[in-house]
Amino acid sequence: MKKKRILFTGGGTAGHVIVNLALIPVYQKKGWEIDYIGSHNGIERELIGQFDDVTYHPISTGKLRRYLSKENLKDPFKVMKGTMQAFRIIGKRKPSIIFSKGGFVSVPVVMAAKLRGVPVAIHESDYTPGLANKLSIPFAKKVLATFPETMNFLPEKKAEYVGAVIRDELFQGKKEKGLAISGLTKEKPVLLVMGGSGGSYKMNETVRASLPELLSSFQIIHICGKDKVDTSIHEKGYVQFEYVNEELKDIFAATDYVLSRAGSNAIFEFLALRIPMLLIPLSKEASRGDQIINANSFVEKRYARVLQEEGLTKETLIHELIQLKEYAPMMTDHMKAYKSEKSRDRVIEILEEIGK
Repeated sequence: MKKKRILFTGGGTAGHVIVNLALIPVYQKKGWEIDYIGSHNGIERELIGQFDDVTYHPISTGKLRRYLSKENLKDPFKVMKGTMQAFRIIGKRKPSIIFSKGGFVSVPVVMAAKLRGVPVAIHESDYTPGLANKLSIPFAKKVLATFPETMNFLPEKKAEYVGAVIRDELFQGKKEKGLAISGLTKEKPVLLVMGGSGGSYKMNETVRASLPELLSSFQIIHICGKDKVDTSIHEKGYVQFEYVNEELKDIFAATDYVLSRAGSNAIFEFLALRIPMLLIPLSKEASRGDQIINANSFVEKRYARVLQEEGLTKETLIHELIQLKEYAPMMTDHMKAYKSEKSRDRVIEILEEIGK
C-alpha cells in the first residue's frame, strides 16, 4: 500500500516552525512520508534537520518588508521563482495535504499548491494575521486560529479556532536535569530570559546591567540569541546560552518565572506549563505590533504582566520582576483554567479531513 504524504512549510523565525515541530512526530508515528519546503538559509532548515526522515527542499524566497528598500524590487521575482520551484516539488512529491505555518517562505508554497490542486491548511499563531498569511489565505482551504479573537479577522467559511499546538516533549522535562545543565541550584528561584530566536539587544543589555540587583532574588538562565553571549560576565547564578533546543524541556521544568518577548508560540508554551511571565513585546518600530496585541491579550486574562520596550530601563525591569513574583500565585491560578491537550488532535483531524 502506498504511504500517505504530507508537506510542511513555514520559516523565517522559530515561531514559524515550532508548531510544525509538534506535528511532524505524530505523522512519523503514523508512517507518513514527510516533506518540508523552506528557505536555503533560514532557521527552519536547522530545526527540521533534527528529523532524520524528513526531506527538506530549499526554495527561493523574498522578504515581505513594510518599508522602502531596493530589495523590494527584486522580491517579486524571487517569489515567482520560489513558486515555480515549489510547483515542481509538489508535482514530484504529490502530497495529499500541505500545512503552512506562515512566514515569507510559505507564500510561494501555498500559491503553488493552489495551482497543483493540493489542499492547504494555514495556522495563524498571532492575535491578528501576519502579512504572509494574509497573502496566502485566498489560496487555502482552511485557516486555523490560536486566539479565539482571531476569528474576527478571518473568512468565516474557512476559519476554525483550534488553540495553541504545544510540543509533547515540553511536558516531559526534569527540573533536576535543567538545573544540572545550567549549573544552578535549588537555593533561589530561576528566572528564564528569552529574547526570541534572534535575541534582543536591549533586553540582553538591560538584564546584564541589572544583574547585581536581580541575582539577590533570582538565579538567571539567559538565552541570548546567536553570537550574543557576553563572555566577559562570570557571575554566580547567571548562565548564558546562544540557543537551546533539545534541553529546552528541562530548562522550562527548572524555570519559576520567565522574561520574554511576546511571540505567540512561546507565550502559549509558558501558559501550558503555567510559568508566570513578564512580557516585553517587540515595539511597533520593529514589527507590525502583533506582539503588543498578543501581550495585552494575556494581561487581560491575567496570565502575564507586560513592560513595553520603550519603557524598558534597569529600574523598570527590576520593579516589574519584583511585581511578577508578587502576582505569580494569582497568574498560576488563572492559568489552570487553560487546557491545551485537544488542540493538536483537532489540527490533525482537520488535516486528514481535507486531505482525503
